[in-house]
Amino acid sequence: MSTLVLEGLRKEYGSALAVDRVDIDVKEGELVSLLGPSGCGKTTTLRMVAGFIEPTAGRILIGGQDVTKTPAYARETGMVFQSYALFPHMSVAENVGFGLEMRKVSRAERDERVAEALKLVRLGHLADRLPRQLSGGQQQRVALARALVVKPAVFLLDEPLSNLDAKLRADVRGEIRALQQRLGLTTLMVTHDQDEALTMSDRLVVMEGGRVRQIGSAEELYENPADAFVADFVGRCNIVSGTVEGAALRCQGGNLLPCNIEGARKDACVLTLRPERILLRPGSAGGMPARVLAVLYLGAQTEYRLDLDGTILTAIRATPPESDVLRRLKTGDTVDVSWDPATARLLPA
Repeated sequence: MSTLVLEGLRKEYGSALAVDRVDIDVKEGELVSLLGPSGCGKTTTLRMVAGFIEPTAGRILIGGQDVTKTPAYARETGMVFQSYALFPHMSVAENVGFGLEMRKVSRAERDERVAEALKLVRLGHLADRLPRQLSGGQQQRVALARALVVKPAVFLLDEPLSNLDAKLRADVRGEIRALQQRLGLTTLMVTHDQDEALTMSDRLVVMEGGRVRQIGSAEELYENPADAFVADFVGRCNIVSGTVEGAALRCQGGNLLPCNIEGARKDACVLTLRPERILLRPGSAGGMPARVLAVLYLGAQTEYRLDLDGTILTAIRATPPESDVLRRLKTGDTVDVSWDPATARLLPA
């Protein structure tokens, strides 16, 4: 059963169209992420669900009830803002209990629920502190507790990790996901971070220009993108334009790149190839010769920028051991490049 349903959601600002006919359903206990570049409409969509922005057209249903015209305070939603939005003059406990106070919950029940929420995020010992006395990660947990304490039917996350440093972001990401799964929270999250979306979500909604480009699991979007935009936005991808010629793509530089033409649409005009699918061998081994433009050591992986006679590709391989000749590759060297044609897909631009 779907807890949250968006039907034909649309938002116009004068002549500007911010969101255009968005249809999404979020099942009970599911975490769905809205993913896309800045200005794609994902935050506007989330704020319409929260009740902060009124849609121009379409419907929002929570638990089967139409809440499109329901004010934000009367919706069964809990939202975590990008900036945390904590009241600086209130203690942690007061911040967490603010929503309950606005809902006229009795003092005794309020205290009990605040203590329970702070225990969930492991901040019970900091209930009397002010926000300025907390670290960024602790402030984020207070914001989570404040959203959770109202026991929302739908949990809304607006770029929840963007203000944290990389190490803390990874830690809090895991904590939010574990908490969401343990409590069975139906969650809609906005992010522009691919790693966040891929590791936290049950399904992803890729948006661009106010529209939904594709909905699916991380694996579905990565392995079977609907078009070149999705392929490029979900993970890293080599994208080469050209014309289909037999079982290959004739690129603008003249190279013939082997690819999978099975099921390709007639308007397919770009080849998409994931960097980890490219095989490298020193010298000439029957593949395509390429000149190494750059070698970037990334620890467990190494990235290679390659020039195939004017066609630039990126390959990513597990960093070879010291004894491997590939470990000694440097700018200007020649390598043999190949890939399984089945992994190179033809897609519409």
